[in-house]
Amino acid sequence: MIYRNLKIFTENGSFSPGAMEVREGIIVNVSFGDFVPSADDGENLDCEGAFCLPGMTDLHFHGAMNCDAGDATNEALQTIARYEASIGVTTICPATMTEPVEKLEQILSNAADFRDDQFLHPEKHIGEAEFCGINMEGPFISMEKKGAQNEANILPCDAEIFRRFQKAGRGIVKFIGLAPEMRDPTEFIKAVKNEVNVAIAHTNADYDTALKAMKAGAKHLVHMYNAMPEMTHRNPGVIGAAFDCKEVNAELICDGIHIHPSVIRSTFQMFGRDRIILISDSLRATGMGDGTYLLGGLEMKVEGKQARMQRDGAIAGSVTSLPDCVRTLVKEMGIPLEDAIYCSTVTPAKELGIADRKGFLKPGRQADIVFWNEDLSLRFVLVNGKNPKSEL
Repeated sequence: MIYRNLKIFTENGSFSPGAMEVREGIIVNVSFGDFVPSADDGENLDCEGAFCLPGMTDLHFHGAMNCDAGDATNEALQTIARYEASIGVTTICPATMTEPVEKLEQILSNAADFRDDQFLHPEKHIGEAEFCGINMEGPFISMEKKGAQNEANILPCDAEIFRRFQKAGRGIVKFIGLAPEMRDPTEFIKAVKNEVNVAIAHTNADYDTALKAMKAGAKHLVHMYNAMPEMTHRNPGVIGAAFDCKEVNAELICDGIHIHPSVIRSTFQMFGRDRIILISDSLRATGMGDGTYLLGGLEMKVEGKQARMQRDGAIAGSVTSLPDCVRTLVKEMGIPLEDAIYCSTVTPAKELGIADRKGFLKPGRQADIVFWNEDLSLRFVLVNGKNPKSEL
């Protein structure tokens, strides 16, 4: 199939008029300007100037449609994967909460089963986002900055416990969060950094403590600004350390609730799009509505775009999908569309180590493609070259 009359998101992060040919789930040709490749069977679609984007990657979210990765069932993961694909998120790496070690092992084992079933039996998983890993937000976090996490299950970082997690999930853990002030993490980071991306998460660390962990090999910052000390002119904290350590990339929640628009704009100036990873941090209430839901075994209340813990009113996470976060960035915060798309497609794909297959619209890449109308509303999605809505 040839898709013509497009504004294609290019490798350098800009839009250019062109056409694209997809065969058997693979992008086989991308052309720009007036030239349109010819299809032997004559199949082509005039997309009327639609934006053509790589499928988005959400590497930190918890669930949707009243399902959570922590439910540890194939049914929950399939519901989440189908919902995400239907809105244009074609690759997912859900996050876990601070649960008991045995429960986390169960969650990871179930996630590995689902990942393997997607790979071995693709015919059963048409129209689903690819499940490519798990982002472990806990349990190695701080009590002071626990946020919506359950303090009863918090532990200091421990390489042996991490190995239990990786064994249970058969290598599915892509990120492991820690609060470096809880225990000197240097030995832990040195022991595991070659098999997982070590992240700074839910921390009360000062600048020096955070920088020491980053220099030891922690290269990822979990939902920057949230669940960490504020950055001030005399105490730059974790954020200042991340800025100074150029190899550290930072997650950013852009739902209009978690971070003020002015801070979003200044952060893009500070870090640039190559270091910012847009995440949704979305919860099981995403796609649902107001009400009371569970998060990590604790109750949260959702009203409109806000989700707060019942016990103390702390912000629990987001009920906004990643594509809607992108729309909020562009329409309400003044971030250029090209930068917002880059940070939800290219940067997360690179961070996950899947940029050889995802994040770019190039010949030979997987045909995970999103088509948006001029007003940024969804036109349709291709997952492995197939439209989920027409295939299900």
